[in-house]
Amino acid sequence: MTPPPEVNPSTRPDRRKFRGVLEIEWGSSMLSAPVQDIGPRGLFVVLVPPLWLGATFSGRLMLDPPVRLNCTVRRVEPGKGFAVTFAPSDKDGEVQLSKLLATLPPV
Repeated sequence: MTPPPEVNPSTRPDRRKFRGVLEIEWGSSMLSAPVQDIGPRGLFVVLVPPLWLGATFSGRLMLDPPVRLNCTVRRVEPGKGFAVTFAPSDKDGEVQLSKLLATLPPV
């Protein structure tokens, strides 16, 4: 039996081109950072210096209306930013993100 082909984690087939803003609740501060690329469970945040691997935070993806996300940093790219996995805080956010993803072109 042939083993499955290796998948490069940076070329996920479900990623979509997206330019937006994520407001990050970080302690008593609110950080605002650009987002590039989004998928059903993750996105890439452009922020230097980045948050550390494993950091968790609440954020708002600035759509109309904003979508609240619970995020965890999964990958850090020094000098560029970091990738997070996320879970929307409520069902309305899940529906809104699904509709958004359906309209975006693949990366």
